[in-house]
Amino acid sequence: MTHNREFAELARQWRIAVADTGFVPMPMRELDRLLTGFLFRLAAAVATEPADLAGAEAVGAELVRANLTDPQVLSRSFAALAPLAGMLAPHSDRLMAALGALARGYTEELLATRARHQEMLHTAMAEARNAAEIRFRVVFDNTALAIGIGDAEGRLVDANPALTTMLRLPLTRLRDRPVADLVHPDDRDELRAGIAARLAAADGGTMRLELRYAREDGCVGWAAWTVTLVPESGSRAAYLLIVGEDTTQQRALQTELHRQARHDPLTGLPNRRQLIDTMAELIEAAAPGDRIGLGFLDLDGFKAVNDTHGHGTGDRLLAAVAARLARHAEPELLARVGGDEFVVLFPPPCDVHRVSVVAERLLEAVAEPIPVDGLLLSISACLGAVVTAVAGTDAEHLLDAADTGLYRAKAAGPNRWVLHTPRADIRPVAVSENTILD
Repeated sequence: MTHNREFAELARQWRIAVADTGFVPMPMRELDRLLTGFLFRLAAAVATEPADLAGAEAVGAELVRANLTDPQVLSRSFAALAPLAGMLAPHSDRLMAALGALARGYTEELLATRARHQEMLHTAMAEARNAAEIRFRVVFDNTALAIGIGDAEGRLVDANPALTTMLRLPLTRLRDRPVADLVHPDDRDELRAGIAARLAAADGGTMRLELRYAREDGCVGWAAWTVTLVPESGSRAAYLLIVGEDTTQQRALQTELHRQARHDPLTGLPNRRQLIDTMAELIEAAAPGDRIGLGFLDLDGFKAVNDTHGHGTGDRLLAAVAARLARHAEPELLARVGGDEFVVLFPPPCDVHRVSVVAERLLEAVAEPIPVDGLLLSISACLGAVVTAVAGTDAEHLLDAADTGLYRAKAAGPNRWVLHTPRADIRPVAVSENTILD
């Protein structure tokens, strides 16, 4: 376990990374102490056998309770916490699972908090209708949800501060405008149609839809809108109640979580899940005769680098190798599928020559010494490839075929690549050769 001073410094760096994402209701020193405590809890969760994922989830939930709710908080936190992998050795392999649990706890608490706020609004609105107009006005003026009141002609007659803040327009410029003007010009027809349907219905009714809004400064956001026609009652005329919850941050968070779930955190490359999904899409869209290519690349001697220089140096070497491979693999898709293993995907149309050129280029790129931590590290790689018809097959079968070629290449020694086919005897091919195996 790392020393207290190291955790305190890492917490300070974490605080610097996230403190400007929103209002945090505590002094910086108190936030440092809070984040230091989170680090100790994460370390304890990682050190537990098996890893205490519930404890890591609790840390994510408490980040939300500390008002760190901007969509950038998770990505910045994961970047700031990268040094934990070295501090928590030999348990660093459990860190990614713990960070994933932290992200789950964060997301669930954020959604629960939003749900509580919306429930509070609905409760307050019901009380206001049944008890007194003044109580509704208190909620109307102070809730974080954007609320507008429209007349039976579909024009806005009132808006609360949250709505004027969201749209960056004063009430004087919103009043008397069509309710449809609250949303993005491209989405107004959809809102108009819904409002017309509400006004035409004798018993009112409610519609819910998620549409964009546009501010005058050019910024575009998303909001979940609820439009209700409140029927006339006694001397009170019918009116439209429009409630908008800004979902821009939630959408951004969902997008970021989706990206993180499909990308390797160390190298930024697509991971195995993203690779499988992409291959499945290619297989589904493939025409008869379309051919796909796969190259399964594995580093030679990577374990020796970890043993000699430590896992931190090994991780930085992997990141440098990944960047170099990505440059030389373009425009093909490069993914990291685990450890020191990478896969190159060649979408249709693909032939042996195309795979051969890229395979040799990648092995040559890896063979060049790589500067890491003031060292000049030399490493090589082996690559197994397959070129085959894609229609009617499946992603895992194709990966297995490429992996078989990799085993044959490694059996022949470092810096080799093999083209694997299931129909004939296969032998290793040196990187400098262009022999095609069939």
